[in-house]
Amino acid sequence: MPGLDLYSAPAIDLHQRACPRPAPRLAYAGSLGMGRLSPARVEMHVLDNTQVERLEAEAVNSAKVRQPMYAARKKIFPKRATGNFRRFKWLVMAITLGIYYLTPWLRWDRGPFAPDQAVLLDLANRRFYFFFIEIWPQEFYYVAGLLIMAGVGLFLITSTIGRAWCGYTCPQTVWVDLFLVVERAIEGDRNARMKLDAGPWTARKLALRASKHAIWLGIGAATGGAWIFYFADAPTLVGELFTGTAAPVAYITVAVLTATTYTFGGLMREQVCTYMCPWPRIQAAMLDESSLTVTYNDWRGEPRSRHAKKVQAAGQSVGDCVDCNACVAVCPMGIDIRDGQQLECITCALCIDACDGVMGKLGRERGLISYATLSDYNANMMLATAGGSSSVNPSLVRTADGLFSDKVAHFHVSKIFRPRTYVYMGLWSLIGLGLLYSLLTRDRLQVNVLHDRNPQFVTLSDGSIRNGYTVKLLNMIPEPRIIVVTMQGLQGGEMSVVGDDIKAGRSFAIPVEPDRLKMLKVFVRQPADQIRGAAQTFTFRVEDKSSFEADEYTATFNAPEIAR
Repeated sequence: MPGLDLYSAPAIDLHQRACPRPAPRLAYAGSLGMGRLSPARVEMHVLDNTQVERLEAEAVNSAKVRQPMYAARKKIFPKRATGNFRRFKWLVMAITLGIYYLTPWLRWDRGPFAPDQAVLLDLANRRFYFFFIEIWPQEFYYVAGLLIMAGVGLFLITSTIGRAWCGYTCPQTVWVDLFLVVERAIEGDRNARMKLDAGPWTARKLALRASKHAIWLGIGAATGGAWIFYFADAPTLVGELFTGTAAPVAYITVAVLTATTYTFGGLMREQVCTYMCPWPRIQAAMLDESSLTVTYNDWRGEPRSRHAKKVQAAGQSVGDCVDCNACVAVCPMGIDIRDGQQLECITCALCIDACDGVMGKLGRERGLISYATLSDYNANMMLATAGGSSSVNPSLVRTADGLFSDKVAHFHVSKIFRPRTYVYMGLWSLIGLGLLYSLLTRDRLQVNVLHDRNPQFVTLSDGSIRNGYTVKLLNMIPEPRIIVVTMQGLQGGEMSVVGDDIKAGRSFAIPVEPDRLKMLKVFVRQPADQIRGAAQTFTFRVEDKSSFEADEYTATFNAPEIAR
């Protein structure tokens, strides 16, 4: 499959016209790469009197040479990165995993008539509890609204800072990071893992691999277990799981999620993002010239060379990139960011940390690989190529003292605030405020009335007309209530409750259990001399005197034509 350009065609055309391909790489031997490492060896080169490690790496998902769709997976051995973005990813991973694994164990006191689990999907009783919020099946539009907010929020994030969801908070990314922590702890960092993988099967290799996969399976089982704890009381269910008394569906769910977590996080990894997830292909419609993406700034990095002083002494221009492949080694997706934007890039920014570390060792400005917008990149490429009339010349973006020119475009946070992002933010906020208003003003007491279909009315021995109704009283709070039912309108009419000793009249009180629906069979009678038509309307009014909550339902009273 060809590489996916994430920007609009006009911008790419401008880039191609104004920015010719960089000059051939100088003093370069060996292949580029980012992810899969060829022979497990490390070469050291002297770069401006500084020792910088160069890793022989080969891009598994190279933008220049695309692999067949059904080619066998080539293993990727990402090197452990250090830096600000890696620390941020550690923080995000700790928070997201903590939320997922610990939330079912949080308690929330709702009184003696409701479960005390803070977050609970009670499918048996058709309730969703989220701390102080209780959602009933007929209120599923709240869940739909939250899903719409999540979608709009994803559009907003992608249009401003690229695939931040993919790089930091996507479950696939988080669990792959967790599995890599286990892999590094047991087998070592990149070179050690490559050597172990290429070596023969020994007792040590067997023990290491068995330990790693056993822990992976344990993580998968914990993931599946945590998931089912959201659907039942966690302390009770965990006891049933270990005593063998849990429902079969619980064991099946844990087994399925264990298998999928182990397979996706441990075995497939980057293939899930590349081949299974649709978002890399959708994101192209979300990005524009002002969206932040992880970018290799070849306007200052090319021509790249491992021996900058020798090249400069020969009178040739040289960029900041020393071709050390540090960005290649840390990429979990097996790409080379220096090939440009690619479908596989999840913008995890680990290549930024790796490159910044090398630039720091060399005493050069950081940001050779950075978050940048296409508009800034194009402006700087025009500057570095003298308006597109030459190949990249890094001296054109610097002053005589070696500092960046004032003409170099730099990112400012104000650039991401543009009409498109304001529209997304406004839509997202509007939906959120609408849901919040609805949540705060919703009724917790409801009445619904169903008129008997057959017969629609009955003529009694005294000539009065009686209609039958099924009255449903819905108490939507976890507390018992005394509900007063009153009939308004229908002159001379009175109610009686079937199967209850309540005296016939225009009002009666009845208890309703917490979080329950109370169904009543109610007869409404009207004397013949009071009937004013074949169909009269009146109102059932229900009220909780203690909380002043009330609801009404307009019903129809049917009578024969001859009674008029």
